[in-house]
Amino acid sequence: MSELITGQRRKPAPCMMPSRARLAFIRIPGAPESPVVELNVGGELYTTTLGTLRKLPGSKLTEMFSSSAKACLDAEGRFFIDRCGTYFGPILEYMRSGQLPTQHIPEVYREAQFYKIKPLIKLLEDMPQIFGEQVARKQFLLQVPGYSENLELMVRLARAEAVAARCSRVLVCLVQNEKDDANCADALRSLEADKRSVVKFGPWKAALDIRDLLDCMNMDIKAQGYQVHYSHNSPLPAKVSDYFYTFSFSWW
Repeated sequence: MSELITGQRRKPAPCMMPSRARLAFIRIPGAPESPVVELNVGGELYTTTLGTLRKLPGSKLTEMFSSSAKACLDAEGRFFIDRCGTYFGPILEYMRSGQLPTQHIPEVYREAQFYKIKPLIKLLEDMPQIFGEQVARKQFLLQVPGYSENLELMVRLARAEAVAARCSRVLVCLVQNEKDDANCADALRSLEADKRSVVKFGPWKAALDIRDLLDCMNMDIKAQGYQVHYSHNSPLPAKVSDYFYTFSFSWW
């Protein structure tokens, strides 16, 4: 039965291990604790040691495999963790050898946050894929009040207009400062009187580029699975049209 201690991810084999051998992976009060642990992480099987899992104090894995923790076992007696198993491998490899992942960085970063692997989190945040998202783009969007709420409103409006329609259009108004806000006031009142829905972003204090904000909006809506694009064809007078953009959602 030496194939269990391979340290490699594998799918369950057709021939199951005898139940007595499985007992080595189950905590039995008063029985000696096995240093070898078999894990079932979302259906992916891993074999490692308690020393590896407890390597970093304060991590969720250390907490899960402490002597006082209540174990969750699958039907075969393996320790079960209800997370995506695909990205647990890089987490485990880091715990074993300190090796950093080279693929699926955002997904591994998310799992590292769940397991509270703080040294790995810090190292991943220095990588371009995470640095660009966490430090650059998110800090950029924090300067826009109500950004996430306005995106949710845009999606709700688009879905509300999707009945028997191939495309939904949502009008947005982007005002960078108080002066822009005042310039758009009459146009917004006119649209409201015509019962036209408009999602207004701003004003904001930081010097944000409008095109960058539009690209972020487009990117974040697409990340939710929608087919969307924006254009600058506004039905409003020329003096205020620069503040208005149309986001088009395609349904089929």
